[in-house]
Amino acid sequence: MEPIATVETDPAGGVAEMLRGTSVATVSAILLRRGFRHQCLSGVRAIEPGGGVMAGPAYTLRFIPAREDIDTMAWLARPDNVQRRAVEECPPGAVLVIDAGSTRAASAGDLMARRLRVRGCAGMVTDGGFRDTAGIAAAGLPAYQRESAPCASPAALHPVDVGLPIGCAGVAIYPGDIVMGDADGVVAIPADIAAEVACEAVAAASYEDYAAERIDRGASLFDMFPASEASLEAFRLWQEANG
Repeated sequence: MEPIATVETDPAGGVAEMLRGTSVATVSAILLRRGFRHQCLSGVRAIEPGGGVMAGPAYTLRFIPAREDIDTMAWLARPDNVQRRAVEECPPGAVLVIDAGSTRAASAGDLMARRLRVRGCAGMVTDGGFRDTAGIAAAGLPAYQRESAPCASPAALHPVDVGLPIGCAGVAIYPGDIVMGDADGVVAIPADIAAEVACEAVAAASYEDYAAERIDRGASLFDMFPASEASLEAFRLWQEANG
């Protein structure tokens, strides 16, 4: 059994704030209990693993393979370029999630990361790779990728649309789903259960802190994990005693 929490529908900003006090591991366990087995993005890792927890609603960008007669640096510079539109249109607080499917060319680079940060966006994620990763780290925007991709986007990628459902690292991402990342990786939370999951995650994180303290003092794993009726009752009493 797990800590019980009540929840009301919460705006995405409040959900993201709650999630930033938890972890991808905790959220993935909560999703598993709800029957969601494949919400963690496969093979995607943070450029800067020590950067804390990223969370925000997904804003999506999709690439297809490039074609030589279309994808050039001149095409990248056009005002209707979808990749640049995504950077300029991603809402403040949102995470730009990119369906690239290839590390042959970059999904984005450091100047795009800087623009997203200045616009107040929460981060960016790709199942491909970024270029100028040292510059992205210096920009201070949380960024998650499979591996670095130094070639410019037109070498292998053509951006086709924004704001539509995509597949990223084996996970279906719908615009507005809450995307969360930390040193372990990235998880996507379906939008209609995100507030409930966030509330459960906060409660579970508190119990895990308590369980860790008890284990440090010699408690058995069988007594503390997974949570039982007895351990939850002891946890409630401990909360009351400690304010």
